[in-house]
Amino acid sequence: MNKTIDIQDLGHKDYKDTWDYQEALFKAIVDTKIKNRREGTEIATDNHFLFVEHPHVYTLGKSGDLSNLLLNEAQLESKGATFYKINRGGDITYHGPGQIVGYPILDLENFFTDIHKYLRLLEEMIILTLAEYGLKAERSEGETGVWLDVGTPFARKICAMGVRASRWVTMHGFALNVNADLGYFDNIIPCGIRGKAVTSLNVELGMQTVDEEEVKAKLLKHFATLFEAELKGVEV
Repeated sequence: MNKTIDIQDLGHKDYKDTWDYQEALFKAIVDTKIKNRREGTEIATDNHFLFVEHPHVYTLGKSGDLSNLLLNEAQLESKGATFYKINRGGDITYHGPGQIVGYPILDLENFFTDIHKYLRLLEEMIILTLAEYGLKAERSEGETGVWLDVGTPFARKICAMGVRASRWVTMHGFALNVNADLGYFDNIIPCGIRGKAVTSLNVELGMQTVDEEEVKAKLLKHFATLFEAELKGVEV
């Protein structure tokens, strides 16, 4: 089993270009697995973790409801935003500047074969990172992602998640609001959940901006520990 994960920070990159890149990495891993099965070889499969910040974009998961997008095409254009219907789980979400998006593209057979556990570990990575900033983040039963003040009238989501997996290979991932413009969430019913707010780390800390590179370093530190992985391309 290969527990080494190649870390790449793509910087500010178009959503569709990043999606295509994810698909290429995903396909390469799946093709290796198919070759191993067909030919009896034991070629190690790769693992990747991409950080990226997208321009304003709304994405709708394969089981999502288009009515949760509250803008028409002209209104999207006026806000400088794009829209894609994609092949992850979950409903609608927003990506944009000030948000740390992470896409782990892993062969889970290098780690464990349990999608539920995979999602819970991604949530735990976020929870542990936010704890370092003095925030008590939690899971909300039946709602994937990470929340604050769960079970109160003030519950608010700080991190959305949506993944795809095939042949135990993952893609898509999480979006953590760090310095996000929360006004863009007013144009959707986030994740199809009505009546709950969305927040950002800088808002919770009462800061104008939070150091995003520092947040990424903390995320990777906890990711490496939780997945018992060795990270390549970065020091943790």
